[in-house]
Amino acid sequence: MDTDDHVDIRGRIRAHGARQLTIARMNAPADWQDELRRALAGHRESATIFSNNDLRLFVQSFAIFFTATMLFVM
Repeated sequence: MDTDDHVDIRGRIRAHGARQLTIARMNAPADWQDELRRALAGHRESATIFSNNDLRLFVQSFAIFFTATMLFVM
């Protein structure tokens, strides 16, 4: 392979990254900060002591602990 046939991969990667950035900027909403705030506010839950996942995890952990304790006692 001659040195004349060498492909500058770094230049191609930079050009691809620049194209991807331009496409991302074109697809982004004009007011992206408010859009992001609304999306984050939509995902927030009210802070309770036990949410659904926490309660389920507690019940499963207690069931495992209770079963292991009963097997040990027997």
